[in-house]
Amino acid sequence: MNERTREYLRGRFGDHYRRVSIEPPPRANEREWGYIPFSEGGTRMVRHRAWIDLVGGADDLADALADDSVRPRHVYYSAGSYDDPGANSMGQKGWRGSDLVFDLDADHLPGVDPEEATYAEMLATCKDALLRLLDILESDFGFTDTDVVFSGGRGYHVHVRREDVQALDRSARGEIAAYVRGAEVEFEDLIRTEAVGGEAGRKSPAEKRTLPPDGGWSGRLHAELLEFVDEVAGLDDEAAIERLREFENVGAKKAEGALRAMRNNRDAIADGNVDVHPAFFSVARTLLEDELASAGAPIDEPVTTDINRLIRLPGSLHGGSGLEVKPLDRAELADFDPLDDAVPETFRDNEIRITVTEAGPVELLGEAFTMQEGEQRVTEARGVFLMARGRAEKAPE
Repeated sequence: MNERTREYLRGRFGDHYRRVSIEPPPRANEREWGYIPFSEGGTRMVRHRAWIDLVGGADDLADALADDSVRPRHVYYSAGSYDDPGANSMGQKGWRGSDLVFDLDADHLPGVDPEEATYAEMLATCKDALLRLLDILESDFGFTDTDVVFSGGRGYHVHVRREDVQALDRSARGEIAAYVRGAEVEFEDLIRTEAVGGEAGRKSPAEKRTLPPDGGWSGRLHAELLEFVDEVAGLDDEAAIERLREFENVGAKKAEGALRAMRNNRDAIADGNVDVHPAFFSVARTLLEDELASAGAPIDEPVTTDINRLIRLPGSLHGGSGLEVKPLDRAELADFDPLDDAVPETFRDNEIRITVTEAGPVELLGEAFTMQEGEQRVTEARGVFLMARGRAEKAPE
């Protein structure tokens, strides 16, 4: 990024902050603040700032960010609260507690190849992961009052600010992160085995394996299994057998037995019984082991475990895209399009001249097209996006 581009973005970011109002997080004066300025290189962090150091006498946080002495490229605040947030070392700050934060990055998701997937495709996949994360947090932990934020770049942040999570140490946060990811959940660990039948002193009892239908990963997988049972049982015989034979080591005879068991024992399966037929158990195990591999939320675990983490400020601009770090209501998520809804109004109406240095696709404001190298006139939002991402420089007007 050359000097002209830096100064242009710095000025327009300042213009944006003068037009908006930003609500600070709870206990703003107990948090550490930091930012990255529009300096050469663009990676030098100014941190260990207290609220008063950043805001001073400004009436609004956005006014402080618009001030000529700041106008940052990126803005952060700490998940942690401190006695002295402006102290220059973590040991001197006096930790009081931390929000529980979850971070999802589109280019770090399983099955996503950043070289092959478009930016919009990666963000869509990331939103699916976000919905899985919110379901796990709500149903398994009771975290219903969460703050959801589009990061302005590659994904989403979820903040849990309840008082009962503030004092959790790194180890406890690590256990929550591992559970959410599903990384350490094994199918066999979810199965309960109990003795049934037989008479004492005469023969050994048989064993019945159950997948409990209520709660946690067991309940989540049981719901997937029951949906599969209803789907297959509703097919005609030929199609159902063909579907079951897709599973490893399930031939025609086993498929017939599994199908018969599924149709005749639906109520037992709904109660959690997965031992209605050996072939059915084999199918269930394969199905649910595959489901476990994709049903978790692939969060960035170090973000959750770090009690001193700095996280992007909702309402600020992301210096790597020019998009807003946008707080979202849960009701907005289904229809939220980050490449349209997070484009600031400040950049929507003007046209500017840029020199494209990296040709390629651009998806923004509901349109997808290919940019060619060279000087051209574009909507300011697209120009800011390309310049922020290092794909263009500001051309003279």
